[in-house]
Amino acid sequence: MSRTIKVLLAEDQSMVREALAALLGLEPDIEVVVQVARGDEVLAAARAHDVDVALLDIEMPGMTGIEAAAALHKELPALKLIVLTTFGRPGYLRSAMESGADAFLVKDAPAAQLAQAVRKVLAGERVIDPTLAAAALAEGANPLTDREREILRAAADGSTNAELATALHLSQGTVRNYLSTAIQKLAVRNRAEAVRIAREKGWL
Repeated sequence: MSRTIKVLLAEDQSMVREALAALLGLEPDIEVVVQVARGDEVLAAARAHDVDVALLDIEMPGMTGIEAAAALHKELPALKLIVLTTFGRPGYLRSAMESGADAFLVKDAPAAQLAQAVRKVLAGERVIDPTLAAAALAEGANPLTDREREILRAAADGSTNAELATALHLSQGTVRNYLSTAIQKLAVRNRAEAVRIAREKGWL
C-alpha cells in the first residue's frame, strides 16, 4: 500500500477550509494533518508536521499565499506547493510560479481535480488551471516595477504623497514620479484607477 500524502491547508475562511479538508479527507491516500488560517503561520506549521504538500489560499491575513509559498520554497525546498485562488487573475499565476509554486488552481475546482493535483505535484509534475494559463499568456507580463507596486499598494488606502513619502522613507517628488509612471503604464487617469486595475490583474 502506498504511503499517505500529508497535506497542510492554509485558508482564512473556516467554512471553506473545513470543506476542503473534509473533501480531501475522503481520498484514501491523502490526509490533511494541519490547518492554519493565517499566512504567517504556514512555515512553522509545515516544519512542525513534516508535510509533503502545502495548499495555500492567496488571500490571507499576516502574509499572502504567494508570500508564504516563497518562504516555504526557500526554507523547505522539497515541499510541494499548490496555490489556490478565488480570483482568476492572470498576474497571480505569474507571481505564484515565480514564488516556487508547483500548481495554481481556482478554489472552486472539483475535489477530484484538487486531489489529483496533490498527487501530480508529488510526482514532480506542474499543474496549472488551463483557463488561467491562457489568460496569463494573453495578458503579458506585469509592467510595474517592484517599487511602483510597493507605492501603489501603500497608496490604496488614500494616503497623501506626503504620508507615503514618510511611510516609505522617500521624498515626495520620488513618490510623485513613481505614481505618475505607474499611472502612465496602466493608461489610467489617476492613482485610484491605477490601484484598481493593478489589483484586478493580480499585479499588486
